[in-house]
Amino acid sequence: MDATATSTAPTTADAGQGGAEHIRLEGVSKVYADGTVGVQELDLDFAAGELTVLVGPSGCGKTTTMKMINRIIEPSTGRILVGDDDVTRVDPVQLRRRIGYVIQNVGLFPHQSIRTNVGTVPKLLGWDKKRTRDRVEELLTTVGLDPATFGDRYPHQLSGGQRQRAGVARALAADPSVLLMDEPFSAVDPVVRERLQGEFLRLQETVRKTIVFVTHDIEEAVRLGDRIAVMSEGGKVEQYATPAELLGRPASPFVADFVGSDRALKRLAVTGIAVEDLEHPPVVHVDDSRAQVREVLERAGARWAVVLDDREDLHGWISTDRAAGDGSVYDASRRMEAWVPVDSTLKNAFAIMLRMEAGWVAVLDGGRFLGVLTPESLHRALRRSVEGQVPETAGAV
Repeated sequence: MDATATSTAPTTADAGQGGAEHIRLEGVSKVYADGTVGVQELDLDFAAGELTVLVGPSGCGKTTTMKMINRIIEPSTGRILVGDDDVTRVDPVQLRRRIGYVIQNVGLFPHQSIRTNVGTVPKLLGWDKKRTRDRVEELLTTVGLDPATFGDRYPHQLSGGQRQRAGVARALAADPSVLLMDEPFSAVDPVVRERLQGEFLRLQETVRKTIVFVTHDIEEAVRLGDRIAVMSEGGKVEQYATPAELLGRPASPFVADFVGSDRALKRLAVTGIAVEDLEHPPVVHVDDSRAQVREVLERAGARWAVVLDDREDLHGWISTDRAAGDGSVYDASRRMEAWVPVDSTLKNAFAIMLRMEAGWVAVLDGGRFLGVLTPESLHRALRRSVEGQVPETAGAV
């Protein structure tokens, strides 16, 4: 999903918008009138352009923390900095117009068209009609809603997933530097939710906003977050780390219990494929004879070989039994169905391995064959993905 910025270049009236801004919480607490502690002494840095997830059980203060950033809830103590601005010293209405906000039930105005909904904040900021119209058209296209088809529809005429896309478009309309998202995908079914998560990750690669994302779902947190803050009752941050570090080295029994006993499997989703983890089976070429294949396999003590074409791209594979007799490798080889790109994750490789009932998965860079992952090499890669673990800890996950 490509988005251009030509129609949305910030003007003086849009000061603080566009790009991404660092967020800093310094000693931030929220104590209610009855003495209930919602959040206690938070010190957190949200890096510019990163997606940070606040995750934890109900009542742990994650939504309260997020709402203090745009002052829907006022902090009791501490400072919250968005860029260089202390939000407690900024007009709250102006503050909210420069921060995108997406909630669980979308919050679209039911009596307005999708096009009008998305253009709400630009209109409030005084953008001219052409600039607003161009930005709305651009964003609807970016989030996968054809303006000609969906622009004049009303929220009730859209599916839950389509309304959620429209909500994201509205939050991005004025090109905010910060985007706050409060369980935005929890109201849709699991299939649509997974699709929206994938689309949102692709969108973030384009817009690179500073995003604070609230969820109670550790699977969603691991999939989306650059960093994750796990919060416990009373608004305490138990651990703030990357997904791989969180899953590989839980900082407390609470974190270990929250991320689950299957955290090693979850870590597959955040661990990329490293070339040094690949195994290298025998290789033959399409123009080789079957006699040459038999010789290669016998020398390697192997039962199969990878078949490459004259460009060293993957063509398929050939087993000992199919190498019998005369003729070329081209005619005897089989198509390689189990493969993943090198920029994939161990989870995807493992899923392909299971789905194809294969003992190995080929790893490709474009079409070029790099090696294979086997169950043994995949396990080694997973163990090695958590740096600095002592062997006893590594073997326990």
